[in-house]
Amino acid sequence: MNAASAAARAAARRRPRLLRPPPPPPSPPHRRPFAAQVQPEPPSAAPKTWSENEFPERKEPPVIARTRASDVAPPPSTREPPPPRHAVSPTRSIGPERPSRIPPNVPLDALAPPATEVTTLSNGVRVGSVENFSQVSTVGVFLDFGSRHELDRYEVPGTGEAVSTAGVNHLMELLAFQSTRKHTGDEIRNAMESMGGASYATSNREQMMYCCDVLRPNVGRAFELMAEAIKIPAIEEAEVEETKQVIRFQMMDAHPQLSMMEGLQTATYGPIDGRVQQLGRPHLCTEEALEHLTAASVHAFREQHLLHKPRGIVVAGSGIAHDALVELADAHFGHIPAGGAADDDDGRTVPSVHTGGEYRLQRPPDPNPAKEEFTHVALAFEVGGWHSPDLVPTCVLQTLLGGGSSFSAGGPGKGMYSRLYRQVLNAHGWAESCEAFTSFHDESGLWGIAGSCEPERSRDLTLAIADQFSKLGTDLVADEELDRARNMLKCNVLTQLESRLVLMEDVGRQMLTYGKREDAATMCAKIDAVTREDVRDVVRRATAKPLTLSTVGIDVGKVPRLEEAAKWVGEGPEARKKKNSFFERKSIFERTS
Repeated sequence: MNAASAAARAAARRRPRLLRPPPPPPSPPHRRPFAAQVQPEPPSAAPKTWSENEFPERKEPPVIARTRASDVAPPPSTREPPPPRHAVSPTRSIGPERPSRIPPNVPLDALAPPATEVTTLSNGVRVGSVENFSQVSTVGVFLDFGSRHELDRYEVPGTGEAVSTAGVNHLMELLAFQSTRKHTGDEIRNAMESMGGASYATSNREQMMYCCDVLRPNVGRAFELMAEAIKIPAIEEAEVEETKQVIRFQMMDAHPQLSMMEGLQTATYGPIDGRVQQLGRPHLCTEEALEHLTAASVHAFREQHLLHKPRGIVVAGSGIAHDALVELADAHFGHIPAGGAADDDDGRTVPSVHTGGEYRLQRPPDPNPAKEEFTHVALAFEVGGWHSPDLVPTCVLQTLLGGGSSFSAGGPGKGMYSRLYRQVLNAHGWAESCEAFTSFHDESGLWGIAGSCEPERSRDLTLAIADQFSKLGTDLVADEELDRARNMLKCNVLTQLESRLVLMEDVGRQMLTYGKREDAATMCAKIDAVTREDVRDVVRRATAKPLTLSTVGIDVGKVPRLEEAAKWVGEGPEARKKKNSFFERKSIFERTS
């Protein structure tokens, strides 16, 4: 074994030895961009001392890292910059001369204060605008029809065909700005996007609005596309079926508050002699009505309410010269022939009568077990409509009550001094939301309070809402409350009118409702004229009428019946406490959450 080892060592000595490559030369220190580099400290006359408060764990001074701009600056590029992807048109390039499409700058005192200008075309189409000198123009067309004009059965004149127009307004709202006889829906949407604009449509029970918001130089082209969408939509069966599927998806995702308000409306204006009243019709399309909607339903509704009624059309705008808007309106709507007597209301709007009533909707539990379920309750009374002298006092009353939800999206303290916040939300921790609301129509309106809570507290919530009605009808509101409500309402009105969209809508809806527009100063003067007695009188007149109750939730059986809630409103909290003194310990005002 020793001999073998010795032979192996001898053989290893006789092998040639492999040479290793020489080590590479040392590379210069690498500097990373944006990395702190240690710089040597310059010599100083006296050594720097550090206190124990600055560096209690270290005896030596810290190393301060510094970075200079030259350490991180990229090397200069020798390549030429690439050509621009989008060439700028010479007519839109910035130069020393002002383009003709841009109005000249003038002193502020040379501009006329924004005011409403109104013009009526020869065929009866009305045009109203406010020039606020903005770079974006908002134009809209308001039509004098809504869901109250729908019919379960309508016989098309001259054809003998009967169709159902129930739910047509909901369908037309979603069909707006789709394909027309000249352009497809994609072409219209692409054109709007290329012009930097947005378009939408909305409807309610009495009116429908088409709107475009676009840069001022492109308002002519946008108005042309909007006029096409109103006058000559294609309304093909394929689009109608696709839109009906969208409505089905909306039904599946409907919010309970929306269902509650729809039920409140149908219960307030209940059927008379077995016939559904116009204001009692559902605004949103129902499952029963959806099955009968076709393209023929839309064409028949448009033929009845739009194509031959120019006096029911209002063109409104903000951020556009009035002469320019009149020219656009005349070019696109001035050709509609006036129908004479047929152009009037011709009995299609039938006044509705307030009946009061009760609506209950039992919803299935949400499939998500983590989602908290609430019961939603609303109590409402009838008030005057758009033409009633009680309109402004009712709006002040709504602002005075205020309210909201337990979570305020506008930040802490928003609306915390309103009555419903102080006396309901802050007093009862179980109240998830409590808010006053109004709903106005041509001949009637609604004023009420809606809230939500856990199902076990439904009775307590209904009682708390009923007590608010009783207090308002018994006692005068405090001067401080009234002043705060009036100031808040004026602030809301003036703030909203700063938006060109709201300004345009205000012009159009007032002209369609009243035939004119009141300015903000007149509205603020009416708000300031509301007194404490006016508020109390509005409440007393409203609570003397039948009550309406609407509730939606997974257990609406715990919500009191309509008769019991009406009794609570009539008795008032003080009389009820005296009458039921034995129940005082269990009263909701003595419980703790």
